[in-house]
Amino acid sequence: MMKTFLPAAILALCVASSYADIKLPAIFSDHMVVQSGTEIPVWGWAEQGEAVTVTLGDQSASATTDAQGKWTVKLGKLQAADEPQTLTVKGANTLVVKDVLVGEVWLASGQSNMAFLFSRGEYPEPVRQEANLPKLRVFTVKQNSTRTPQQDCEGAWVIASPETVADFSAVAYFFGQELYNELKAPVGMIVSAWGGTDIAAWTSEEVQLPNSKLKANLRMWEEQEKNYDPVKAKAAHEKQTEAWKKKVAAAKAANQPLSRRPSLKKQPSIDQNHPANLFNGMIAPLIPYALRGAIWYQGEHNCSSLEKASLYAEQLPMLIQDWRTRWGHDLAFAWVQLPNFEQKAFRPLVREAMLKTLAVKNTGMAITTDIGEPNDNHPKNKPEVGRRLSLWALGTVYHKPVASTSGPLPLICEAREGHIAITFKHADEGLVAKGSELKGFEIAGADKVWKPATAKIAADEVLVSSPEVPKPAAVCYSWSSNPVGNLYNGAGLPASPFRTDDWEVTAN
Repeated sequence: MMKTFLPAAILALCVASSYADIKLPAIFSDHMVVQSGTEIPVWGWAEQGEAVTVTLGDQSASATTDAQGKWTVKLGKLQAADEPQTLTVKGANTLVVKDVLVGEVWLASGQSNMAFLFSRGEYPEPVRQEANLPKLRVFTVKQNSTRTPQQDCEGAWVIASPETVADFSAVAYFFGQELYNELKAPVGMIVSAWGGTDIAAWTSEEVQLPNSKLKANLRMWEEQEKNYDPVKAKAAHEKQTEAWKKKVAAAKAANQPLSRRPSLKKQPSIDQNHPANLFNGMIAPLIPYALRGAIWYQGEHNCSSLEKASLYAEQLPMLIQDWRTRWGHDLAFAWVQLPNFEQKAFRPLVREAMLKTLAVKNTGMAITTDIGEPNDNHPKNKPEVGRRLSLWALGTVYHKPVASTSGPLPLICEAREGHIAITFKHADEGLVAKGSELKGFEIAGADKVWKPATAKIAADEVLVSSPEVPKPAAVCYSWSSNPVGNLYNGAGLPASPFRTDDWEVTAN
């Protein structure tokens, strides 16, 4: 078929004429929640040079579309209000967005444990009925992996109710529910998550390209794209599928678990794990929608190799700064430290990276090594995950009185005669050994050989020792994928896994 190419001038005219009527991004739609106490950016598209006026409550602002047909205004600060308002956008035509609330807006992003639906949690019926919360709304971004930043996404604001909650991200819902119950203000949760995805996919390419530590990963994707052959990929998939069918038949006959059907290898450039692809398709369209902060539940994908896990300490602060730069302010940002799970991978390193990232200002972490499921990478206790995230947000961001904003975190490590003393912050209401004597501590000398240790609580310190290590040099706690540590604070929150050494971790 002959291809016809339009001259640039005609193409530009076609683009401009496509915005003959005012158009708003999907995020500006009925039942939306806008952020209180800050300027509210509103944007969209219309005919080139068209005058547009936006009104919400007693706020109004006007703009003229640019050469690309885009317009942007900023409305002034509004106070949280339960009474629904109307957003009106006037130009050559008029758009009306109904049932707009002013409250608290948070972005919830990450991989499968953030995407994990309420319906998968199999929560008791009373928990579902508690979702009768008309002032809590959720906008779920449709999955989109692409090489270029998008201006819009697909999604709709949905009011929380017993009938709709099944399709909400469980973590986002329970976090939002806690905020709503405590703040008594409308809450909007924007969910942008995709299972099995790498942190690099959620970070813009612009900030990754100059980073020398990430160049190898970017080059790997370039090579994969160069060597990708769709015909060979299809043939390989057909062969794998036939082998899988035989295995499934044998497994059924033996009454054994069935393996997953093999998937067709995607073109690398559109793969959801390609660096920046999910930023482009699922984060960029949301910018600069006014937010109070973001919650993040991701990292399982980055545990699969030593190289990936070792990079996480570079990548998580990078993602936070990337998003903050693009939103234009220091978004409050909290994440879920990965829960306990029995696997042979590098989960402790990713947890350590998350602990270290608390050095970034205005960040928090929900420690969850006690509420995972050893045989399930998708634990169901999402209500407690949401609650722990909310404790940080309520106590730190909203300055509400809470028992504690975090479980104990190591602060000072001091080698003394025959033992090591560790002082903790967030030892609120004291340190506690839950259930029995302290477990999960190991100690090593200069030989770097780890030995099980005895640990005792003394005020806000833990004293760690072993008769096998007369001159201790380092301590670690809960340093395994599925740890048994039982150190808590008096508020009932677990201590973070940690190590005091910086010794090299190997793949063996």
